[in-house]
Amino acid sequence: MHPVMLLPTGADTQALRKALWHYRIGHRITDEAEGQLLWVADPRQRDELQAVVGRWERGEPLILDGAQPRRAANVQHLTTTLRHVPVTALMIGVSLLVFALSGVFGDLLVVALTIVPVGISGGQLVYGSLADTVMGGQVWRLLSPAFLHFGWMHLIFNLMWVWYFGRQIEQRQGSKMMLLLLLVAGIGANLAQYVTGTVLFGGMSGVVYALLAHVWLMSRRAPQSGFFVPQMLVVFMLGWMVFTMTDIASTVGFGNVANEAHLGGLLVGLASGWYYSSQRRKA
Repeated sequence: MHPVMLLPTGADTQALRKALWHYRIGHRITDEAEGQLLWVADPRQRDELQAVVGRWERGEPLILDGAQPRRAANVQHLTTTLRHVPVTALMIGVSLLVFALSGVFGDLLVVALTIVPVGISGGQLVYGSLADTVMGGQVWRLLSPAFLHFGWMHLIFNLMWVWYFGRQIEQRQGSKMMLLLLLVAGIGANLAQYVTGTVLFGGMSGVVYALLAHVWLMSRRAPQSGFFVPQMLVVFMLGWMVFTMTDIASTVGFGNVANEAHLGGLLVGLASGWYYSSQRRKA
């Protein structure tokens, strides 16, 4: 069982329980000092459970009749979810838009979003300094590389994890927290990569590792917070980061990975996860 949310003390949950069992969502409700704690048996059903609870809280019908198309219900669920996670949705939307526009404008768009302006002179790559770039007003370049992706697999892999981890953070700690993590982790990861002398890099991977670390520490140190991440996923993600840092990765075709960005994002997430889980444990 995994904790999901607190319901008001004394609330009549009979209709809610009936609806959850109707949709075959295994659950349990326990009485706690702060209220009634709702648990879910399968964490993969967390979003579906929250959608039912949302309808219960708004006084809407809990069990959709057969006359209402399932497709319409799915669209409504997706719309409701996106409305509750605007920062996560924006991150994905901007990344998709940048990827689509890069197919139209090519390198013109890429060089507009790299951490510093780049160009070719005498057959050599030339680029400005970060200090001059920021002082010149191009502050967006501190974050913009995070929205650059160099291939479908790169894009899909990153956005899949942004959606998985971002929803948890935004639904449980709010959009301001998610925006803060995006800014701090995105800029921190980009700067970590830049100080190694690299200017042509991009991707949301640094932010993804920050989200992973944040969710993992929250789930481990403050289990009542409702965060969840499978331990094997943590092992895989950390193992992948270590693997891409080795010479073997470049030998088998995984060269040019922004390893320092991954590490920088991970450190940001560990710091934020430790801080906020400590705050939750004191409460």
